[in-house]
Amino acid sequence: MLLTRVQIRRLVHVHGREILEHEHMQIERTCYQHGVVTTFAHSIRVACLAVWLADRLHLWHRVDLHSLIRAALLHDYFLYDWHDWDEGSHRLHGFTHGSTAMRNAVHDFKLNRIERDSIMNHMFPLTPCPPKYIEGYLVTAADKISATQETLSFDRFDKTLRKPDHGRRR
Repeated sequence: MLLTRVQIRRLVHVHGREILEHEHMQIERTCYQHGVVTTFAHSIRVACLAVWLADRLHLWHRVDLHSLIRAALLHDYFLYDWHDWDEGSHRLHGFTHGSTAMRNAVHDFKLNRIERDSIMNHMFPLTPCPPKYIEGYLVTAADKISATQETLSFDRFDKTLRKPDHGRRR
């Protein structure tokens, strides 16, 4: 029997509780990722979609659910708004944010090898190394699907959805 959206969200909140309740996740709530979607909302979408993919592909006998959810929630744990002007240091964000997210995540959480590899390599093929574990491929696929949907959404043109005075350049 396939999981429902409600069941998937519950799994993400149960397995991701420590991460979701961490004080640094408040930073992700104020930083935009794609269009009008915050990094926090994007991370939850990626976690839910990664679980959905594992479920629909019948991979439960091969996937560590706890590691999958934690890696998905932390894959963009870089803790800055990459749209903000910064004298150019975010110019290579797509290539470097996996390692930044990893550095921040290991500082705040105890991570296993699956979680570390999935976070570090989720931007493949922009980064040279593909993930080593199926959980990493699920996070990578869910991230690409979510990012595409968020970027192409017509909501990005609705200025009422964006918080005023966030400091982003328009």
